[in-house]
Parts: sequence; C-alpha cells; structure tokens
Amino acid sequence: MAPVPPGIRFLASFNRDQWYKAFTFALTFLLYTSFHLSRKPISIVKSELHKNCSHVMRAPTESISGQQPVLHPELDCSWKPFDRNNYKQLLGAMDYSFLCAYAIGMYLSGIIGERLPIRLYLTVGMLTSGLFTCLFGLGYVYDIHSLGFYVFVQVANGLVQTTGWPSVVTCIGNWFGKGRRGLIMGLWNSHTSVGNILGSLIAGYYVSSNWGLSFIVPGVIIAAMGVICFLFLIERNEAEPSPISFMRALRIPQVLHVTQVSPAVCLQGVVEFSLCLLFAKLVSYTFLFWLPLYITKAAHLDAKKAGDLSTLFDVGGIVGGILAGVISDKMGKRATTCAVMLLLAAPTLYGFSMISQFGLGPTIGMLLVCGGLVNGPYALITTAVSADLGTHKSLKGNARALSTVTAIIDGTGSVGAAVGPLLAGLLSAQGWDQVFYMLMTADFLALLLLLRLVMKEHCSHRKRPGVAVE
Repeated sequence: MAPVPPGIRFLASFNRDQWYKAFTFALTFLLYTSFHLSRKPISIVKSELHKNCSHVMRAPTESISGQQPVLHPELDCSWKPFDRNNYKQLLGAMDYSFLCAYAIGMYLSGIIGERLPIRLYLTVGMLTSGLFTCLFGLGYVYDIHSLGFYVFVQVANGLVQTTGWPSVVTCIGNWFGKGRRGLIMGLWNSHTSVGNILGSLIAGYYVSSNWGLSFIVPGVIIAAMGVICFLFLIERNEAEPSPISFMRALRIPQVLHVTQVSPAVCLQGVVEFSLCLLFAKLVSYTFLFWLPLYITKAAHLDAKKAGDLSTLFDVGGIVGGILAGVISDKMGKRATTCAVMLLLAAPTLYGFSMISQFGLGPTIGMLLVCGGLVNGPYALITTAVSADLGTHKSLKGNARALSTVTAIIDGTGSVGAAVGPLLAGLLSAQGWDQVFYMLMTADFLALLLLLRLVMKEHCSHRKRPGVAVE
C-alpha cells in the first residue's frame, strides 16, 4: 500500500469539532463580509448622484446657423433630487436614516431574535437586506427620483441589517468561547474592512455606466450568502451546553437585574469604553460613507478611481486592527494601546486633509496610515476588550452580565456611527476642513474618555498579562 501523503495525514489529524470550528470561523467571516459589502455602495455612488458636469458638453447639433456646443447645467447631469445645492445635506440624511435605524434596531433585534434559531434569523435578515439593497439600485432602473423612496429603503435596510452582528458573534462565542483574544479575533474582525474593500471595488466597477448595478450586484451577493447560511451554518456544538444568546442579553430588564449590571459596568470601565467607541465609530463610519466623495472632490478623480483608492483606508484598517490586538496582548494594556493610537490619529487626520491635495502618492500613504490608526481602537474595543471582560473576577460565572455589557458597548458605538455621517453632510457644505476638525475633535474626546483607565493600567502592578482593565 502506498504511503499516505503528509498533507492528507495533516488533514486527518483534525477531529470533527475542529473542522466545524474552522468552517464556522470561515463562514461567519464571509457572512458578515457580505453585510459590509452591501453597505459600501452608497459612499461610492454619492459622487455620481451629484457630480460637477460643467465640463460635459452636448454634442453640437447639425444646423445651418452653426450653433455652438451647449453647456450642460448641473441639473441635467445629477440625479434628482440630489441635483440641488443642498445635496450634501440630502446625502447625509440618507446615511443618518440607515445608521439611526441600525442603532435603534440593534436593541429591537434582541427582542425578536431570541425567539428564533440563529440560522433562520440570520437567513431572513440577509435575504431581506439583499432585497432592500437591490431596491435602491432599482431606483436607477425605473427612473425613481423621490427622496422618500430612498430614505425608506435606507431605513428598512438599516433595521434588517441588525440581524448580522448579534448572530455571528453568538455563533463565534458558541464555538470558540468568550475568552478568545489576540491574533484570531483580530483576523476574524477584519471582515469589516474586507467587506468594505469588496463593496468599493464592485460598486466602482459599475458606478459610471449604471450605478443601479452598484447596489443590485451586492444585494444579490448578500441574498445568496443568506441561502448558504441556511444550508450550512452550524449554530453550536451540540455536545456542549447552550450558552445564553447575545440577542437575549440585549433585553436587560428581563435578563439581569440593574443592581447586578451597575457594579460590573463601574468596575470594568464599560462606560469609558462605550463612550470611547461612540467617538471612534463616529470617525470610522464618516470615512466609510464620505471618503470616496471627498477623494473625488479633493483629488479630482472620477467615481470609479475614487472608490478604488478609498479601499486603501480599509487595507490600513485590517493591519491596524491586527496590530492593535497583538500589541495590546503583549503589553496587557488595552486602554493604553487605544489611547496611543487615538493620540496619533488626530494629527494624522489633519495631515491627510492637507497632503491629499498634493498628488496621488502622498494620498495613498496617508490613507493607509489613517486607516490603521482610526480602525485600530475601534476593532480592539469591539473584540479583545469584550473578551477581557469575560475573564474579570467580578463577572466570574456570570455570562449574562458579560453579554449585557458587550451589547451596551456596541449599541453606544452605533449611536456615534449614526451621528458622524450626518454631521459630515451638514459641515461639508461649509468646506471639508470643517469635517476634518469634527473628526479630530471626536478622536481627542475618545482619548480623554480613556485617561482614567490608562492611569489605572499604569498604576496597577497586580494585573494578569493580557487583561486590560481590572
């Protein structure tokens, strides 16, 4: 009998549960990647909904009088109703509609989702999200110019997209436990940036020729992933007891008495991390929804090139998130790692606003650096910090308290995600400098909120390695 190849021996060394863990890791990564992939097109299409058409000329008509070519006014070129002078406010209102619905829906999601199996709940959410994403693109196909239609689609999509995060977090928690930290969580959390990159590339490919397909194609993708979720997602290891779901933990009054939550919140610094995430997510989501349009205006690029260039911000975000997790694991100081990155991010944002006007090379470099420094603290708080809370002595054996404070942190961050793009739409009418001042202010406020925890980390000498906050 021929010897078994080493590769086959390696694959055969893993048992069924290990294969299921690896498969669940990969599948949930792809599922949440598709969520962010479907959120990204709006930021790419903005520059197409309202564009400067002063350089577009109508072909000269053949006439005896020899008329000169007629200049297109902006009203003939932009997509109504975004052809008005207040188009930035209208685009900002669409962002706010989605993100405000998302922030509110995150809590409503717990009430509905706890009564359903995760696989079915996530499948329905992905199918309906695909439907509403496609509906936005069908506005181009059927020549719809009603602002109310687009706002309604954004609100509905924001609500159904709340099915994603609680579901994938619960699946990962069921298989890997709540104490997983470091490189694994950093790699898994990169699904956000990977989804943004793929969404930018797909939307950018169609935006100049048919921006409706910039939404329809991602909508079909997330719906198809919903079918795959229904067919293949394994919710938990049946050999282990079923832990409390993340979604049930959102119902704080029925799950945990307030007096049980408050001490954990105070001891863990959950208030500081929650408010810090609010401002960190404000900055991150402002870039998510407005960066391509800014590049179009500042670097004078078309929508496709601006969309492709904006992906570098997410490439930097992947590296920054992984480095933040690894470095903070090594130092055992989560708050300090976040604070240093926030301290560096604010002046870097100012540098980006200046350097982006001096050519492509400096813009590429600053996009990578800004992506790492902006998304690093955001990724660290939503993954490793939450895992640290599970090892704290005050929450020993209390999985409900852990899930509750994790929901509080992410829910508070979603408020910042809703406010940031709205403020960007209002302030950009006065100039992009005002937007960057707002982003720098948010970074400094996030830094100030962590100062107490930073001082506590440096004053304490009794913490275990890898635990950020006692």
